[in-house]
Amino acid sequence: MNIKAFLFPGRKRSEAVDFSAALRVLAPIFRRYRGRLALGLISLLVVDSLQLTIPQLLRHGVDSLAAGRATSTSLLLLAGLLLLAAACIGLFRFLWRFMILGFSRHLERTLRDRIFEHIMVMDRAFFSTWTTGNIMAHASNDLSAVQMACGMGMVAALDAVVMSVAAITLMLFIDVRLTLIALLPMPLLAACTRLLSRHLHQRFDLVQAQFSLLTEFARTTLVSIQMVKAYTLERLQERRFDELGRRYVRSNLKVAVIQGLLFPVATLVGNIGMLLVLYFGGRLVIHSTITLGGFVAFVSYLALLVWPMMAVGWVTNLAQRGLTSLRRIHHLLLQQPLLSDRDVTPATPCEPPACRPRFVFDHLDFTYPGAQQPTLRDICLEIGPGVTGLTGPTGSGKSTLCRLLLRLYPVPEGTLFLDGRDVNTLSIAAVRRLIAYVGQEVVLFSDTVANNIAFGRPDCGPEDIEAAARAAAVHEDIMEFPDGYGTMVGERGVRLSGGQQQRIALARALLADRPVLIIDDGLSAIDVATEQRVLAGIRAHLEGRTVLIVSHRINVLAAADRIVVLEQGTIRSQGSHEQLLAQDDFYRAMMARQRFDA
Repeated sequence: MNIKAFLFPGRKRSEAVDFSAALRVLAPIFRRYRGRLALGLISLLVVDSLQLTIPQLLRHGVDSLAAGRATSTSLLLLAGLLLLAAACIGLFRFLWRFMILGFSRHLERTLRDRIFEHIMVMDRAFFSTWTTGNIMAHASNDLSAVQMACGMGMVAALDAVVMSVAAITLMLFIDVRLTLIALLPMPLLAACTRLLSRHLHQRFDLVQAQFSLLTEFARTTLVSIQMVKAYTLERLQERRFDELGRRYVRSNLKVAVIQGLLFPVATLVGNIGMLLVLYFGGRLVIHSTITLGGFVAFVSYLALLVWPMMAVGWVTNLAQRGLTSLRRIHHLLLQQPLLSDRDVTPATPCEPPACRPRFVFDHLDFTYPGAQQPTLRDICLEIGPGVTGLTGPTGSGKSTLCRLLLRLYPVPEGTLFLDGRDVNTLSIAAVRRLIAYVGQEVVLFSDTVANNIAFGRPDCGPEDIEAAARAAAVHEDIMEFPDGYGTMVGERGVRLSGGQQQRIALARALLADRPVLIIDDGLSAIDVATEQRVLAGIRAHLEGRTVLIVSHRINVLAAADRIVVLEQGTIRSQGSHEQLLAQDDFYRAMMARQRFDA
């Protein structure tokens, strides 16, 4: 698989957003918590100031001892000041950690909420391009990298800058020549860090992409575990997963090589500087150019510089990871749904229960995004109160027509109307609130039977849930489960049969009590006897509603007020059951075949 294409689906790598645009994603969060950040940064500066004061206290004490001016009282006072400084450092260090690291967690939560909210508004075209594993990688690994960069990374960067500038300034006051000697190895550190950081960014980018692949493979395997077992492909999936894991580990090891070099290089530079200072500074003390206390203070400041030198590598690592991940998150947030509200009426076109919606297709043509040929051609159809059946060969456009009614894809202006109003002038959510839907692929959550039925009406009572289950002819099945309505259905309803899954989905739609009901081949897994019980049970719920039933079963279609036959994206014929038997060869052949099979 092409990793670059996986990283930026639908776009070339060269078109990826730049870092400055990605950083603007964080600006509102920083403004929101500016008070917390200010208090944390002030605490950090207090800690740095106290750390810079300690060498001056040591310098004073050593010079007093060397000159013979020290007394027990002065040394006791000096010890007390050092203890007080250490206590204050501990207090303010806790404060800046609580404030700034706490901010990074708030940032993580806010950004995660924004990602989730953004995903919730995306349409089917987005999810056909972005895999679940890719999205999960953005919401886990990438988000964690951004959190670290904006927490410890930001603190370490500021701390390194403040400590470096202050320590070098104080070292210059002690002796300029010795300071220049101590800083001689610094250009080596800068050059090495720049070179290693460039490679780190490229390798971390690859690590994140391979984590996405690993996550998606694990998800799809678990979702389709029954199919995997049915075809005895467990060992094959294990080998594939192991290979993906090995690639992920190899990529991480390449990142570890860079990380492993950054710290030793920084430490080496710091130790080289310390050796130079010990040699040349010792000579200056011998020649009385600087005092012994000044030399001790200088060495202490140089020791304080070792952390900023090491932090260069660590901060660079965190920054590269954070910026790479932030760019990936920003790229996700830049995605826009093909279908969006524009100049629309926010209110629902009509309010239940008096609402009797009527949809009209007026010479509608529809082509899926990226497809070459239209799926629906010149559709002229009215779907109003009553039961409309929809049938036709596989691939004739039946499900596509249902998706357009559900407003899952955009339609051309003036081709689809709801109660005389172009759907493009109505809120997408307002139209969807009118419709209860039962699809070909049943969606059940790893929750109880009751909660799955009540998904569309979480405020309903147990009696409402039971009434819907009875109407869908699934109540008896539920009562045979160990815990009745409290039975956990498992991932995607794995503990239920196909027919039970469909009937629970139908009960959910009936409980939603909406004026439009669309059943897109949602009774295909039910046997004929149960099918008749279901139709009898829901008949009372269909009174006065706009119902569209997609099916290949004559028993289901015969109960419809009108049946529409699609073929290759066009309406082949429409009429009552008796009319189609007399006029349509396809419909007549379908009925004859089902009678023969029976």
